[in-house]
Amino acid sequence: MKVFKLKRTFAAVILVGGAMTAFAQQMPPIPTDPNVRIGKLENGLTYYIRHNELPDNQADFYIAQKVGSILEEDNQRGLAHFLEHMCFNGTTHFPDNLLREYLETIGVKFGANLNAYTSVDETVYNISNVPVIRDGIVDSCLLILHDWANDLTLAPKEIDKERGVIHEEWRTRTGAMMRMYEKVFPAMYKDSKYAYRLPIGTMEVIDNFPYQALRDYYEKWYRPDQQGIVVVGDINVDSIEAKIKKMFSPIEMPANAAERTYFPVPDNDEPIITVAKDKEQQVPIVYLFHKHDVVPNDQKNNMGYLVMNYMVSSIESMLNSRLNELTQQANPPFIEAGVQDGDYLVAKTKGAFAAFAAAKEDGIILTTETLMREIERVRQFGFTASEYARAKADYLRGLESAYNERNKQRNASYVNEYVRHFIDNEPIPGIENEYAIMNQIVPNIPVEAVNQVMKQLITEKNIVLSVFCPEKDGMKYPTEAELKAVIDKVKAEKLTAYVDKVSDEPLMKEKPQAGKVVKTEQGVFGSTILTLSNGVRVILKPTDFKADEVRMQAFSPGGTSLFNDKDVLQFALISQIASLGGLGNFNSVDLDKVLAGKMASASAMVNTYSEGLSGSCSPKDLETMLQLTYLRFTAPRMDQEAFTSFITRNKAALANQEADPMTAFSDSINVALYNRHPRALSMKADMLDKIDYNKVMELYKNRFADASDFTFILVGNVDAKTATPLIEQYLGALPATKRNEKFRDTGMAIRKGHFENNFVKELETPKATVLMVYSGDCKYDLKNNLQMSMLGQLLNMVYLRTVREDAGGTYGVSCNGSLSKYPTEKGAFQVYFDTDPNRREEMVKLINEGIQEFIEKGPVSEDLSKVKEYMLKTYKQNQKENGYWMNILNRYYWENLDMNTGYEATVNAISGDDLKAFAKTFFGQKNEVEVSMSSPVQK
Repeated sequence: MKVFKLKRTFAAVILVGGAMTAFAQQMPPIPTDPNVRIGKLENGLTYYIRHNELPDNQADFYIAQKVGSILEEDNQRGLAHFLEHMCFNGTTHFPDNLLREYLETIGVKFGANLNAYTSVDETVYNISNVPVIRDGIVDSCLLILHDWANDLTLAPKEIDKERGVIHEEWRTRTGAMMRMYEKVFPAMYKDSKYAYRLPIGTMEVIDNFPYQALRDYYEKWYRPDQQGIVVVGDINVDSIEAKIKKMFSPIEMPANAAERTYFPVPDNDEPIITVAKDKEQQVPIVYLFHKHDVVPNDQKNNMGYLVMNYMVSSIESMLNSRLNELTQQANPPFIEAGVQDGDYLVAKTKGAFAAFAAAKEDGIILTTETLMREIERVRQFGFTASEYARAKADYLRGLESAYNERNKQRNASYVNEYVRHFIDNEPIPGIENEYAIMNQIVPNIPVEAVNQVMKQLITEKNIVLSVFCPEKDGMKYPTEAELKAVIDKVKAEKLTAYVDKVSDEPLMKEKPQAGKVVKTEQGVFGSTILTLSNGVRVILKPTDFKADEVRMQAFSPGGTSLFNDKDVLQFALISQIASLGGLGNFNSVDLDKVLAGKMASASAMVNTYSEGLSGSCSPKDLETMLQLTYLRFTAPRMDQEAFTSFITRNKAALANQEADPMTAFSDSINVALYNRHPRALSMKADMLDKIDYNKVMELYKNRFADASDFTFILVGNVDAKTATPLIEQYLGALPATKRNEKFRDTGMAIRKGHFENNFVKELETPKATVLMVYSGDCKYDLKNNLQMSMLGQLLNMVYLRTVREDAGGTYGVSCNGSLSKYPTEKGAFQVYFDTDPNRREEMVKLINEGIQEFIEKGPVSEDLSKVKEYMLKTYKQNQKENGYWMNILNRYYWENLDMNTGYEATVNAISGDDLKAFAKTFFGQKNEVEVSMSSPVQK
């Protein structure tokens, strides 16, 4: 497991005193994890194989290609991405849709487990969570990788069908930022091919490219020397290696293969400054880049690279903390901000230390100044010893946690490392080596060395400043000259060093009066129930799934349902506002400082029908998590400056929210579903000043004044003998007034009957967005929960065929349903999709036909078998997940529903007739709300 992102930008370490030495070259090479087998075939194909047993009897199969949209010519823009789509539309051994059809029969779901992505410099395909219970399945998955590598059919009929799907993906993905990227990239990447190579391409090319153009691109670039196979899971490494050699060795490299060029990004002496506007952009966004060279792949294999990664990650952590501190001011210079070092946005051949911020509409100059100033302050004065001590403690604690979990890693974490090793030659030392190496090195790296690195990251040249603005009447936009003046002004300023305010005060000075366990009994699913003297109930379920994880949830009936409707504005944001001030004697900034080096959190929330907490910790930080829990009840802290900042930042964020068309869509859905119920509040900027901080905190304290009806659930590596005294000390000390509350029905139910609101709105990218919601009474039990889940999955499969593939009418239809227990037993099912506004009615008709056919005929039997396979596979996989057992216990004790016992038998017993009857009963209640937002139809 990688503890930090091994993707940095220098091969040299800057030593104290400013002397740059080739430190990296003086250090030994980074070892390669001995648990992964890496090989290369004579044709140039690379492979990675690792045995891993999480999850049991499953494996992941990947093929990574060092190929992306950067390799397209101008008349090929979009072909790399189009080709990725075609890998699911027919291969030599899996014609038409047979590839997807076969994988779904073994529980591998399209989208969730079977997917791919195309970026500018790479394309990666995955078949994940494959149940490798027999050799035939392994052979078939390797054959699919083989066909993706060399045997696509690229049938003209399938290409033409996919043109519409790509169009709809473009329609769905093209928002304000994407449109502005297309405007500014030619300047940001001046004289570089990256200026015009976003993967989606141009619709002119997508609509008109000849079939042979796609095949030529495939034959030119999909070849062994650019391909890496990764197989990780519960497999025999020797057997997989033999199969790969036999299956992939016959693939030949093309004669006179084209060189895989990596296209540079030029340096710039003068700042590159761009300003873009879009009518649908909500808030101004500022990007500030300090570009720098990247480490060549062949220089990433020595210890100096690891050391530099660590130092740059420390810089990111410390500077982000400073920026976060600025947001707590009553009049903050930005809505939010952060920094990260990595690729220069989409270009892997140039790195950048990047700062990002959301600004107020009248604060673009101030935001830019502040970003420049804080970066310059660090460059001049560096970080303090106390800041670095916290960053180092957090890093080493994270490293320790990763080491503790070394035998508990899932397949995906290893796969991601090996893909990055293949594509970018990122190191893969393995956590055992990384833990040993970094624990020796990190304690000996002083803050002065980190500060010298910052001076090398930030130079006088290679600055790029891009501002993305709402386009609206009356807004003043900064000119390039004004932004250039900001850069010059900050460089000329006389700055002072940052002062780090630190305290040695512990989180809690004194321990509270402890309670006692008055009753111990056996709970369900191997849990133990402790009843404390104050009435608090604690459910403990020890597991060995994770070595360094304990999860906590707590609930109590009541929630905001017990508040008066007229106070909706005061409790709408109660969970966020109550946490603003920190806890006890610590504001939120100081609270982060006092928790440095610990892995513990506990957050409080007030939901509609309950109040509760959610937390997590490592076993050794259990006491800290319980202290935080105690303070959430007894010592929530008010901080007027932090509250004023929260209101100011949210007003700025919401000031122009109507520019985003989805705001109108969301508001319309709210009205359509809840018919203007007073609790169905859509927060607007002008409402925020009416929030009374004192009233909010009064409501919060009311909900946490009595712990006697709280149930706490702890799942993970928790030892009852060790935990019980701590539970008595902190949970047993919580206040108890025995008020014995229940929630009330607020009357906010989904509208009954048929209701439509299909409205027209001018949009920058023509599109229709449709949501259809069906609701009704539904008994809340195991079988109905499973049937509702199956209904969503089955209709997704229907609409994949009819709406996406046959009609080419959408990038995807999303169907899902859920049941709720409280306040009464109900069900809701929704269908959501984007489409061409000219085809909205046609697509809605297909949706309705799909539901009607399901009611009349039930599901296709093959589809039902596939859904059952996926659900049963996922159920078995979940048995070793703390999160799963937390959810099971929470539902058991809060909703009195056992969603685990009898799961497999119930899934297997559900028939097509059962589902037909379920759909008929549910949809037959005829409660349907349809909301759509469409661009004007082009005649």
